[in-house]
Amino acid sequence: MEENAKVIESLLEKAKDYGKTSYELVKLKALDKTQDVVSSFIPHYVVFVVFAFFILFSGMGLAFWLGEIIGKVYLGLFAVAAFFAIAGIVLHFFMHKWLKKLVANNVIKQAYK
Repeated sequence: MEENAKVIESLLEKAKDYGKTSYELVKLKALDKTQDVVSSFIPHYVVFVVFAFFILFSGMGLAFWLGEIIGKVYLGLFAVAAFFAIAGIVLHFFMHKWLKKLVANNVIKQAYK
């Protein structure tokens, strides 16, 4: 009887160790996937920031140039702002779902890589 109790105790100890090890493995796998997804977005974010600065400064240059041609700098700024507003509205209404699907698919692809 005492031998059966030792066997059961040993089995329970091994099951407890297995549970702890499995939990640690799940945590490490989740950490690995999270790190993979986040690290894949950092280069994209850097390119986005650089491109945003390019658009900002080229838009400002275009606005000042148009302002000189028109004769009033603020009219050039309004013209470029109107262009960006129209472009933003078009992107929102016609490409919002496509962009959302593209980003979601990339996140899922990175998570299951």
